[in-house]
Amino acid sequence: MKEKIGDSELIINSDGSIFHLHLIPEEIADTVILVGDPDRVDMISSFFDKIEVQKRNREFVTHTGTYKGKRISATSTGIGTDNIDIVVNEYDALANIDLKERVVKDEHKTLNFIRIGTSGSLQSEIEVDTPVAASMALGFDNLINYYANRNSISDKSFEEAFMKHTSWNKYLHTPYFVKASDKLLSTIAKDMTVGITISAPGFYGPQGRKLRLQTADPDLNDKLQKFEFKGYKITNFEMECSAIYGLSKLLGHNALTVCSIIANRYKKQYSSDYKVAVKKLVQKVLDRIIEL
Repeated sequence: MKEKIGDSELIINSDGSIFHLHLIPEEIADTVILVGDPDRVDMISSFFDKIEVQKRNREFVTHTGTYKGKRISATSTGIGTDNIDIVVNEYDALANIDLKERVVKDEHKTLNFIRIGTSGSLQSEIEVDTPVAASMALGFDNLINYYANRNSISDKSFEEAFMKHTSWNKYLHTPYFVKASDKLLSTIAKDMTVGITISAPGFYGPQGRKLRLQTADPDLNDKLQKFEFKGYKITNFEMECSAIYGLSKLLGHNALTVCSIIANRYKKQYSSDYKVAVKKLVQKVLDRIIEL
């Protein structure tokens, strides 16, 4: 007999929907676009042929509909890997847990998570308003370190090389490296710049920005820009990718992050109108999702 999941561990609302997302299993598609900004969900669903579901709770907005016959869900996560912990776990529960019986289903369903975001480039040659795909995520955030079996999904050779290269501060979390889904990378990002995307636990100090506070390692961004291992270089900074990759690997899902570069940190440049580039990226990703 299967062990039931307790009421406090899997919280179900009175209408049968899952706690934060306010969704029921029938309302999600197998392919999910994740975005940070709730308003971006409206922009994505404006391309849909029809919209079946519209749900909103706090920063979590979901629209499910069809694009050229392909059923897709688009959900906003807000900023940060802590919110990703909520969204990915609740999507997995909707797909792989019987919410009424509170037991894991016998048959596992694999979801495709595709994050479309904005990001800052660490390499001079990556221009603003161009897309970058994360062939590997580098987590500065510590989230995956709270889960069992993190070593089964993080590349230890990258961890060791990176920590040595940066003289990693012992007071910081142990970084982790998780690869993207090969299937999604080859389908969605076939003509994009690829590399290592860092997920930072903040926008200012953790990404080397200095306003009134100095950073613990003022040379960290220079070290990041120069890091190269097994043909991989660090391309960009953002704040969600590593948790999506880590949780997806542990839970048996596919994940990919593609970001429009809105700032080049090396050249100190910023996009004059990044929303135009993001909209073009959304349409490109949608057209490639139908190939999955």
